[in-house]
Amino acid sequence: MGQIYIQEIKGPAIADYDVEIVERKGLGHPDTICDSVMERISQALSQAYLRHYGRILHHNCDKGLLVAGKVERRLGGGNVLEPMRLVIGDRATLVQAFDVAEIAVDSAQSWFRENLPHVDPVRHFTYQVELKGGSDELTGIFNSGETILPSNDTSAAVGYAPLTETERIVLDAERFVNGREFKTQYPASGTDVKVMGVRRGTSVNLTVAMPLLDQYVDSERSYFRQKQEMAEALVAHLQSRVSTVEHVAVDLNTLDRPGTGLAGMYLTVLGTSAEDADSGEVGRGNQVNGIIALNRPRGSEAAAGKNPVSHVGKIYNVFTHQLAHQLHAEISGLQQVLVWLCSRIGDPVNEPQMASVQVQLSRGIILGDVVEPIRQLITREFSRIPVFCEELAHGKYPIC
Repeated sequence: MGQIYIQEIKGPAIADYDVEIVERKGLGHPDTICDSVMERISQALSQAYLRHYGRILHHNCDKGLLVAGKVERRLGGGNVLEPMRLVIGDRATLVQAFDVAEIAVDSAQSWFRENLPHVDPVRHFTYQVELKGGSDELTGIFNSGETILPSNDTSAAVGYAPLTETERIVLDAERFVNGREFKTQYPASGTDVKVMGVRRGTSVNLTVAMPLLDQYVDSERSYFRQKQEMAEALVAHLQSRVSTVEHVAVDLNTLDRPGTGLAGMYLTVLGTSAEDADSGEVGRGNQVNGIIALNRPRGSEAAAGKNPVSHVGKIYNVFTHQLAHQLHAEISGLQQVLVWLCSRIGDPVNEPQMASVQVQLSRGIILGDVVEPIRQLITREFSRIPVFCEELAHGKYPIC
């Protein structure tokens, strides 16, 4: 591990800004579907390579596209007219031991079965697998026999901790309405949830989009009654969990227009707008910590689907957030932490060309108090990079 640049940052913390904006795209959002499915495929390929060859071979399944289908919505239940299409790319090592395309489709279908209860992964989807072999130079990285592989890209990432209360509220809101208890109580609620949180001072307003399943709605009156009940349940849940935020308001499905029939209600047949309204793509969704925080710095890489042992666009994306949270949890006096890492293609994954930690200190703490503990923790965690990459391959860390 080379030099670690440690710097104190001054000024207000994010939570002290007058305005904060945070977004989350939920479980059934087309972009989240793409990220989640491509990551599932990468994990499945990693395990298959390990079983047959004793090591993870070159692959990057990070070019996924979800093409919306076509449905006919009706009060009381509509029909699927044209299935959605999932395009799965981009590179994978093609081998004799197993069919890469078969693993990709099986992995996608298993994710749909587990997470989208109203979607039939066979009838409601077609699959286009575009996983081709990689270049000699990049595939050669995986034949080096080294425990720690060279980076297969020059890439930078940044992670931060802790989350602000606004960020936690936005995360909690989506997880609550997509949770088992809420779905049991409100079976009409779809999985395609998007939450946009805007904090002004100590008040947070959430604009939430969540379709209702048309099979559970028999009239316009029923739609707006159920929608109101769901919004009230979400507000009650969040109000019971806030601390510094004094007021939380929820506006649900604000495009609705009473009196205009189906055109004025956010209804779906399958619970996701991908059925006919919105396509999805890898990299357009949440960061690896589950949110899109506009007040925060962010890297440019999509982590989902990249291989977990040489692609720093994935490794560093997750690792920086893990490091930031560990620093904040283990070292007293760190009010806010930013961790920056930049790789250089060809250099070992555990030897970034730049590692920087920026900290905002609590009152009474000076930088000299924390420099050595920070260095020790960063060095310790980089020494376990092989274990961390193995954990990534097994899906220990969420990526959206």
